[in-house]
Amino acid sequence: MSGKFNLKEMLSKNVQQSGILLAFVVIVILFSALNPSFLSPGNITNIVLQYSYVLVLAIGMLFVIVLGQIDLSVGSVVAVTGALSAVLVIRQGLPWWVGVLAAIVFGLLIGAWQGFWVAFVGIPGFIVTLAGMLLFRGLTYQILDNVSLSPFPKPYYNVANGFLNGLLGGPGFDVFTLVIFAIGAAGFAYSQWRTRQGRIRYNQAVEAMWIFVVKIVAVAALVMWFGNQLANSRGLPIILILLAVLVLIYGLLAGSTTFGRNVYAIGGNKTAAALSGINVKMVSFWTYVNMGFLAAVAGVAYSARMNGAQPGAGNMFELDAIAACFIGGASTTGGIGKISGALIGGLIMAVLSNGMQLMGASTSMQQIVKGLVLLVAVAFDVYNKRRAGGQ
Repeated sequence: MSGKFNLKEMLSKNVQQSGILLAFVVIVILFSALNPSFLSPGNITNIVLQYSYVLVLAIGMLFVIVLGQIDLSVGSVVAVTGALSAVLVIRQGLPWWVGVLAAIVFGLLIGAWQGFWVAFVGIPGFIVTLAGMLLFRGLTYQILDNVSLSPFPKPYYNVANGFLNGLLGGPGFDVFTLVIFAIGAAGFAYSQWRTRQGRIRYNQAVEAMWIFVVKIVAVAALVMWFGNQLANSRGLPIILILLAVLVLIYGLLAGSTTFGRNVYAIGGNKTAAALSGINVKMVSFWTYVNMGFLAAVAGVAYSARMNGAQPGAGNMFELDAIAACFIGGASTTGGIGKISGALIGGLIMAVLSNGMQLMGASTSMQQIVKGLVLLVAVAFDVYNKRRAGGQ
């Protein structure tokens, strides 16, 4: 017979995730009270368009951090892959999809380059990617000849700025967007139900039924509200579809594949993982290859969003991605972290930036606030570990 835990027990089991989610809600309520236009359909759409590439980077960075490593070069990789794409598409006149493919392949090669030095030579990821940050930034200047290139053709531009709108019509709002979000909410409820039934089948503890129902209804209401805001603006952003696909794929990769379990095992205890037969070198190598791939995807998205490539593109993106993971509950020592947490952490960074911009806060003040938020999140992680050790 499986056990059931109440609301207090459920929150205490996921204290960091619960705290981060609560912090996100408080920040949203605070900015919506300070500025009525914060939750308007137009501003919600702008947040999606402006910060999707940071969320893409955060997904890849989470795997690197869970592995117990770090990647300081992703901002430079974003810049160099966008620059390569711009040279091929704008300067050479090749089709837009050739630029996208070239950027992706280049990102994979960069990931393999860094993975080789980390996994097979044994140099810490901090040093390898610090060198990569300088190397690929310099390469960006070389590729672009120190000048910006723009504009991209319309199909490339639409990768980060396009919308699916009007496919099913709608009186003043986009029905298609609402249908897609309704399917997403139903899919979430079904997956949660299957997970619950699986735990009951294996005699594992689950939350009480009323908590489960409230959770599903709350998430569905939030999802449909978000979809309604987009439907009343410009429709479903193409970049959001890309992000949703990546979240689904990497959610499965982290939780349901041998590779995902191996990454967590290595981050938790590298020596024990090696003794249990896990090929630590190959898992580390492919983790960096994956980071290179997602950095290239973010590079395409960012250059499309900017409608061009600049030598200084992607500056400080690595810090945003790292901060998103740590704010979202990833452990500083590896082995712990969830994609959902990284996404919430990324959204906190996005909401903080957007909210302070609407209030007219200076760039320096935005950096100060985001730095303090990151410090508090890491301090919370350290506190939880000490408390767990004391128990």
